Amino acid sequence: MVQQQQQQQHRIYILQFRKGEQDQEVACKVSTPPKAGAGRRVMYYYHDYGGGAGGAGKNGKAAQPRAFSMRRFFGLLLLSFVSVGTLFVAPVSFFSFVHSDEGGGGAAAAAAARRAVEVAAAPCSGLGNDSLCCDRTSTRADICFARGDVRMHSASASFQLVSSSSGNATAAAVEEERIRPYTRKWEANVMATIDEVRLRRVPAGGAARCDVVHDVPAVVFSTGGYTGNVYHEFNDGILPLFVTSNHLRRRVVFVILEYHDWWMTKYGDVVSRLSAFPPIDFTADRRVHCFPEVIAGLRIHGELTVDPEKTPEGKSIRHFRTLLDDAYRGRIQYLERLERRAARSRKRRAAAAKPTTTSIALPIMAPPAKQASPSPPDRPRLVIVSRTGSRVIENEADVAALAADVGFDVRVVRPERTTELCKIYRELNASDAMVGVHGAAMTHFLFMRPGKVFVQVVPLGTDWAAGAYYGEPAARLGLRYVGYKILPEESSLSREYPTGDPVLTDPAGVGKRGWDVTKKVYLDRQNVRLDLPRFREVLVGAHRYLVAGKRRRRQRESQ
Repeated sequence: MVQQQQQQQHRIYILQFRKGEQDQEVACKVSTPPKAGAGRRVMYYYHDYGGGAGGAGKNGKAAQPRAFSMRRFFGLLLLSFVSVGTLFVAPVSFFSFVHSDEGGGGAAAAAAARRAVEVAAAPCSGLGNDSLCCDRTSTRADICFARGDVRMHSASASFQLVSSSSGNATAAAVEEERIRPYTRKWEANVMATIDEVRLRRVPAGGAARCDVVHDVPAVVFSTGGYTGNVYHEFNDGILPLFVTSNHLRRRVVFVILEYHDWWMTKYGDVVSRLSAFPPIDFTADRRVHCFPEVIAGLRIHGELTVDPEKTPEGKSIRHFRTLLDDAYRGRIQYLERLERRAARSRKRRAAAAKPTTTSIALPIMAPPAKQASPSPPDRPRLVIVSRTGSRVIENEADVAALAADVGFDVRVVRPERTTELCKIYRELNASDAMVGVHGAAMTHFLFMRPGKVFVQVVPLGTDWAAGAYYGEPAARLGLRYVGYKILPEESSLSREYPTGDPVLTDPAGVGKRGWDVTKKVYLDRQNVRLDLPRFREVLVGAHRYLVAGKRRRRQRESQ
């Protein structure tokens, strides 16, 4: 029996019980493992949104339309006359208005018109029903589209496009397309590890029978490859997923190859802001899911970025930052409630443990006069992202003391694999500055608010990567980026190589020997010991910038 899937307006969390956390009071639902698949049981808890994207009403059911009144009919007729007149007078401006949701003046309209032209000219842009097309023009990733009656058949690692009775002569010539839906197309070694999916046309009589029918499209992608490294998880996965699916307003189902429970545990908050439906494990779910459209693969714009010129609605990396705010807000509020509850419990236990003493009346003394000093809330908060293993700040405690002396409220964060992502987000979202050594953890600059300061310590031999992967994307987000390039004497390599060795004096030349040499010498074996007087200048500059910015905001608010 075919099951029609109802849209559900909820946030999905996947609980992980391996961290030793206390039981949490949540409403749970345990998924039943597919009969033919692996016997994995995944537990979800839901946070209902109520009516949300896609026009859903209570309990996820479609809202009933109101009766079409005569007033609405005449209003629609009037709007049609106005639109047609505008079209003849200024057609470009008209279409720019239609395609833009930014509002504003001519610049926004022109940008919307340019985007509309670029989207229309892109490969596969004019895809009709009963069609199959792949765009392989990007050097970073392929993406394929199948539109019509599309059926997921995981047993054969394929999606079947069922040919209509009328047929399409042009589309019929393409019988099958193959794709590895991962965004590092140029890296043959890693792409060879990604599962391949086939999109093939089949006659109606040879198609698999639908078990679950969806009325929304599917986006197919892989969480294999370099997944496990936070930079690649965002750059190769989460950001391309935002670029590819955000315009669908959560009315999309994600089909995941090489599905990992831990990945959904880590990114469930973000994924639930992009899709209103539980994701599908392509390998484990042997049911035949049927979709009106399938998008296999993701679009990627560059390193940790979203190019507004390449998105249909002009979305940028700042829009992605807003999505992160929305994704983590509920979870952070929940954690804060747990912390307040724990604090009250500790207070009650401390009060109960106090020994009984005899009360003695003492004269009331006036409190001492307060000395003029900077108020702690006025101290900008600085977070040091600490590393272990390689590229460690050997004098980290001294750097923290130096930052406090400059005027910062200093926190040290040591992210681990088991650290819940929203806890890192909470810390950095509330910070004014972040300091860290070049590495994957610098991806967390995405959690900072525009206008704040990001200081990246750049070890020897990492200049280009530090700027391209983190510095330039941070500037596009609106952060004030400072790259602190260490001197040879600040590197631990100065204790291994003699003065004048090319490793110290010519890192770019050494890097030309290949990635393996760069990784072995500069990434895996190098620590840093910062020159405190030299680094103090960077901290003083950041502090002045932040204090001046806060002063300007107060002046604007007081006017």
